[in-house]
Amino acid sequence: MRPPGAGRDVRTEVRREQSLTAALPLEGVRVADFTWVGAGPFLTKPLADHGADVIKVESRTRTDPIRSMVPFRDGKPGTDRSGYFANRNSSKRSMCLDLKHPEGRRVALDLIARSNVVANNFTPGTMDRLGLGYDAVREIRPDIVYLEMPMQGASGPHRDFRGYGLTIAAAGGLLGLSGYPDRPPVGTGTNYPDHVPNPLHGAVAVLAALRNRQHTGQGEYIELAQLESTVNAIGPALLAASAGHQPERMANDDVVAAPHGVYPCSGADSWCAIAVFTNSQWSGLSRVLGTPAWAGRADLADEPGRRSSRRELDDLLASETKSWDADDLAAALADAGVPASPVRDADGVLNHDPQLQARGHWVRLDHPVMGPSVYDGIPYRLSRTPGHLRGPAPLLGGDSRAVCVELLGMDEKTYEALAEEGVIG
Repeated sequence: MRPPGAGRDVRTEVRREQSLTAALPLEGVRVADFTWVGAGPFLTKPLADHGADVIKVESRTRTDPIRSMVPFRDGKPGTDRSGYFANRNSSKRSMCLDLKHPEGRRVALDLIARSNVVANNFTPGTMDRLGLGYDAVREIRPDIVYLEMPMQGASGPHRDFRGYGLTIAAAGGLLGLSGYPDRPPVGTGTNYPDHVPNPLHGAVAVLAALRNRQHTGQGEYIELAQLESTVNAIGPALLAASAGHQPERMANDDVVAAPHGVYPCSGADSWCAIAVFTNSQWSGLSRVLGTPAWAGRADLADEPGRRSSRRELDDLLASETKSWDADDLAAALADAGVPASPVRDADGVLNHDPQLQARGHWVRLDHPVMGPSVYDGIPYRLSRTPGHLRGPAPLLGGDSRAVCVELLGMDEKTYEALAEEGVIG
């Protein structure tokens, strides 16, 4: 078994070396990061990986829930041992503050006064009650870019509803479209809104606001309603509904492709995903499978919209694929111009995917508690100012002293007194 990254070509190594030495596009930008759990930290991560000084403000009494989520390094639970937290918080710093204490609030405002961006994903009104809402913040930093990520927005009858990616995906219609038409919804297997639409919409909004401030000197208040951001993911279904059609769950089917699904291969729980959109792809599939007799049936090739035809086609195709190795079948189909891929588990993606290995996607960072650990690399490459993972996830409060003393100018005696009182940690 080759370790992650084995087999990279020289060009990949050169690009990586260049990315480690090139100027980062967000150098000089500081983010006071009050986000937690999934969507918020994944919003600030790309900012940190591209040069922003992201200071994660945490609490020792109410730690970020994902610090307590599996998987843990070596299976041993611990505040600084969560791989989930680590992968969402590379390149950041962490300080602990008691925001309910007047001195903790004062330190937070001092940090904000030296920051360009404030981000939080709390329930509406939380930051206001702490004295850290937008109106209070712009009194001390008028050009601040201030982003909030309430679940369903800061107004309306559901403004105070709390939830995570799973409930947002349900309320936003995403889960209702996932599964088989004759069975209950099965979901997406992950809290999709936390990983894709909400944090990345938020990151783009922050970048646009920073660009606008660069030209006008004006700050921005950004309210990203996570429900509304998630609804963007089901645009075609919404258009269909607006035209009077009732979208339904389609399992692995596609409205214009057949076959379109995952098919069994040789070996335990081994599968290959196959999609045929065109006549030439249908011909390619037929050639790879040795031109089975059913490949010439017009009702299968020309009427992919009929559900009965789809089910029969799936069964016929599965009878052919079950004798193939999944990797061999996918490679043969790809060579014939047919979209196909083996279905990989986590080990397969990490250790056996030639594309990810060739691009050097997986990055090992030496974490002070977990040791060398695997992180996702940055999936987009800027040609002139590429980012990179500048450091492993921070320890809880591991940068409190540096932030307070070196950045905020607090004297050591004051820091020690506030730390002793539990205001800083």
